[in-house]
Amino acid sequence: MTAPLHAREPAVLTVGVIGAGRVGPVLGAALAAAGHRVRAVTPGSHPDRVRALLPQAAVRPAAEVARAATDLLLVAVPDDALAGLVAGLGRLRPGQVLAHTSGAHGLAVLRPAGGRPLALHPAMTFTGHPDDLTRLPGIGYGVTTPDDLRRFATRLVADLGGIVEWVADSDRPLYHAALAHGANHLVTLVNEAAEQLRQAGVRDPRRLLAPLLRAALDNALWLGDRALTGPVARGDAGTITDHLRALARTAPESVPAYRALARRTADRAIAQGQLSPAAAVRLLAALADPLPAPGRAPEAAGTSPDRT
Repeated sequence: MTAPLHAREPAVLTVGVIGAGRVGPVLGAALAAAGHRVRAVTPGSHPDRVRALLPQAAVRPAAEVARAATDLLLVAVPDDALAGLVAGLGRLRPGQVLAHTSGAHGLAVLRPAGGRPLALHPAMTFTGHPDDLTRLPGIGYGVTTPDDLRRFATRLVADLGGIVEWVADSDRPLYHAALAHGANHLVTLVNEAAEQLRQAGVRDPRRLLAPLLRAALDNALWLGDRALTGPVARGDAGTITDHLRALARTAPESVPAYRALARRTADRAIAQGQLSPAAAVRLLAALADPLPAPGRAPEAAGTSPDRT
């Protein structure tokens, strides 16, 4: 360890972890690897996971973990459970840092327990297994904290191998919505696409999806809306009509999501100038309720030969 985190904090922190799910033990293990002392952790439904990641930590109830964590108490519980858990901790000792890993919550949820509040959200998906430690280097942490704790937060994130992204307290719900929309809904989209490919007779959907989706993600991250391809971006109303009919037959539960995402894609393509007004009218008509009658809609004029 190098210089102390702050005049009020030792270079080596005594840490406690409340929450033995997917996130808490992994971050605790990362802090231990950086030289901090993780003294205690709450029990969880996967004791083997806790033992594998935090073998030196005592397994104790939450109130005892809070007392053992003289420098930093890290709370990693589901968003909706956070307020009740914090309220049940009682008052922390002066100077003790109380950090939560929720992306949706800011600092207000920590106030009932006192202490020095820190919202520290890792922008990463976790499995709760030791392999997660290899994914931590270089990830971003959405951090909200009072000004006097910024230096501490910066050093703590550095010890975790991450990068600080300062998020205003009032912006945390939007910050978290953006990450959930991108990451969680991506999982749903990929799995629905895989199921639909299986229904279409494809034995191993991963072989088709992996290179396509990796390229689409890379292009979207680097090119923005210029990465748009496919029937919506081309204004292929007839193809969209066929898609809706096929989904209605085999995966009707996917039709509302397909319509909603296709409309948002059309909005972005229109704003980007990829769709002419005439093509946009035909496309939006094809996406409107009710499902179009049998027979392909006429092709929009001036469409591209790009077929992905």
